[in-house]
Amino acid sequence: MNNNNQLPLTGVRVVDFGQQIAAPAVAMTLADLGASVVHIDPPQGPQWDHPANAVLNRNKSCLRLDLKSAEGLAQALALIEQADIVIESFRPGVMQKLGIDFNALREVRPELITLSVPGFASNDELRRDWKATEAVVAATAGAFTDMGFNRVLLGLNPSFSPLPLGSAYATTLAAASVALALQARERTGRGDAIEVPVISALMEGLSYNSYVIEGLPERYKTMRELEIEHRKANNIVMDLTYEDLQEYLDPFYRTYKCADGRMFYCVCPSHRNHAKRALQVLGVYDELVADGLPEVNDLHAPLSEWDGETSIGVYPLPKKWADHISAKMKQAFLTKTSEEWGTIFGEGQIPGAPHRTTQEWVNHVHTNTAGLIVEVNDPEYGLMKQPGPFAWLEECAEQMVTPRPRKNVSFAEALAELREVAAAYPTSYPVGDAVQPANDAGWLDGFRILDLTNVIAGPHSTAFLARFGAEVIKLDTVKPMYDPLIGTLFTFQTGMGKRSALVDIMSEEGREVFNRLVRSVDMVVINAPERQLKSLGLDNDSLQAVNPGVLFCRLDCLGGPLPGPKSNYIGYDDIIQAHSGIMSRFGGPETPEEHAHLGTLDVNCGFAAGLGMAVSIYHKLKTGQPTRSRTSLSSVTNLAQLSFAFDYAGRAPFNEPSGREVLGHNALSHFYKTSEGWLYLDSKAAELPQLERVEGLAGISAAADVGAFLKAALQAAPAAYWAEQLQAADIAAAEPLSIETLRELYSREGDGTVGIDLGSFAFSVHPEHPSGHCLTQIDHLAIRPSEASIKAVSLPERWGHSTREVLAEMGYSAAEVESMIERNIASLGWAKEFLPS
Repeated sequence: MNNNNQLPLTGVRVVDFGQQIAAPAVAMTLADLGASVVHIDPPQGPQWDHPANAVLNRNKSCLRLDLKSAEGLAQALALIEQADIVIESFRPGVMQKLGIDFNALREVRPELITLSVPGFASNDELRRDWKATEAVVAATAGAFTDMGFNRVLLGLNPSFSPLPLGSAYATTLAAASVALALQARERTGRGDAIEVPVISALMEGLSYNSYVIEGLPERYKTMRELEIEHRKANNIVMDLTYEDLQEYLDPFYRTYKCADGRMFYCVCPSHRNHAKRALQVLGVYDELVADGLPEVNDLHAPLSEWDGETSIGVYPLPKKWADHISAKMKQAFLTKTSEEWGTIFGEGQIPGAPHRTTQEWVNHVHTNTAGLIVEVNDPEYGLMKQPGPFAWLEECAEQMVTPRPRKNVSFAEALAELREVAAAYPTSYPVGDAVQPANDAGWLDGFRILDLTNVIAGPHSTAFLARFGAEVIKLDTVKPMYDPLIGTLFTFQTGMGKRSALVDIMSEEGREVFNRLVRSVDMVVINAPERQLKSLGLDNDSLQAVNPGVLFCRLDCLGGPLPGPKSNYIGYDDIIQAHSGIMSRFGGPETPEEHAHLGTLDVNCGFAAGLGMAVSIYHKLKTGQPTRSRTSLSSVTNLAQLSFAFDYAGRAPFNEPSGREVLGHNALSHFYKTSEGWLYLDSKAAELPQLERVEGLAGISAAADVGAFLKAALQAAPAAYWAEQLQAADIAAAEPLSIETLRELYSREGDGTVGIDLGSFAFSVHPEHPSGHCLTQIDHLAIRPSEASIKAVSLPERWGHSTREVLAEMGYSAAEVESMIERNIASLGWAKEFLPS
């Protein structure tokens, strides 16, 4: 493997027993990156009968084996004997009962990497044997309860979303873990046995929705939060209409109707330049200045020191100014079509996008040109539009946008394929006596990263790698571009495991600091459109001139493997939610609504970047050649919508569950009110005989209207009773829990460990948080290797806390450091307080 343009996982052999979404999607991701994958289904075919299987199994050779027969088991073991990686997604213990014992296999072949992706953790004694469908996992994780401020104010609880978010997060986390194990194996000769429970992956994906800051200052509370607090305190029912709700939204963070009657989503809060540019292109900036629109110079000062009541570039705005600005913006948006505004905002470097459906997204000229959507000639569905890769290397991007369709093979053909690959790509890792003994090292111990990112996705990617031992230096500007909500509050998650330094790298001296830092690290990471790279010295030639061999990773909003008309447009998670159809599905096309969870796409984009970085590290260990890894919010939205983001001639209408009143997929997969609490039942017609045998459900098979039958029958007993009865009958069902309940049940004081040994859930309480507030947050518990260690990383530093230390390490004397601080080339902080009050 010596060709820099070769797919990075060429020569890696995978046997994929995965069913449903997450595990097959991991194997698909590895196949997209060049791995040779044999996918094995049971004799009756995939457990999930869905057109998305054409996507999940592209680039794979597929066959059916009966693992319950001696011949089928022997054939499966013969294929595993040829594999580097084996993937499965059954309930804990099922593979072992079938005769495929990962621990026993690894005793014979310590180089083997095994991946299990169960719904619930194998050490979750309560839930490990539950039938863990996507909806049951989401309900249990609190994803359907108090589903965002909008749904709380609308009085909708529980809510439902058809997005397979648990599997989406599990896919990137698990694929990243396998790539990290691969690169570690190049040095040690040892593989690993990894478990990634879907429920724990979902909890990490929702991390920005589950952390609690005691005594959070009022300035960070939105109008919606204040209204919720007011209504709860005064016992006022939550009953806002959708129209009423719009008036509780910040003018820079809401939907506007345009001249074509379609909606446009403006998302530029918390950033002084973006908000100002938006008002200027809308033609209302000068009017607002004349009206007295205040502008505060230092948004990171305590409110008591401000020279105005509010400021452009601060989120949230007080209601008086929010209403005044919104009124002018509403009128302005009516003067042009949503598509025209999309171009004006995009070309003007202002975050915003027209609301579109997923069908429009899949068929959009940008997504198809940029390789965010690719064409695959599937044997069953013909020419299909499918999601492009979720992470890629720039050097081989063109090869990744032409995946081959899934192909059915015999056992003999599959075995021959794996043997041919093994012969063509000899082992490059230590073998025999050279294999290192198992130790408790992290996969990335000693690996150094320079982090130039901001907001959520970028900084989340480097924080993610810190748990595996990576050393991260976070470098920021001496003057903040974002207000403290985005600039500081989000760092309670994204700043973990990092040292913070503030340097003006656009100055001559600051540029020398930057160059020294680049020479000291293995990887540089940024989130930015490509047009910004040259001026920052981050284009390939400039970067390699400073540190030959350094790796580079870039995240952005609308970029794909190839250039597209919108590739250089800037934006956030919410913009892609609007543009890719998530909001039209969640709220309904006429009344689109932000999918409730903060960072829905951002967090997964961070995980996908972690995957890209791991693959880049592996590729360099194999070839010695540096690469530039890539991902984007747009590529990751396709993963979040894997059940819907495809098209082909004769495809059934894009009419999956949508709108805020929807409570399930159909009558057998639905929320039902019981005599006490709600229950999510996730069954199917083939299970009617099993349902018939559950006490209280006799007669369901003959019911003319199954939904009406269940609605009446389930009101006879509490949700807890039904959940227990249905689970005992091996029917998927769960009571919807709230994140608040999970925190109460599974929190402990931070003890310097990651709570992987505590089951599916573990929260840490940090009374001595550097911010001065007590903080409770989910542990980094989704990736569970048996040999490598996962570290409980350090809590976030105040901005600039390590500036002196980092500059000293780069060879600057104490006097030189003080001089740079005095002249504002470097800084020790953005504010007097960590979290400005």
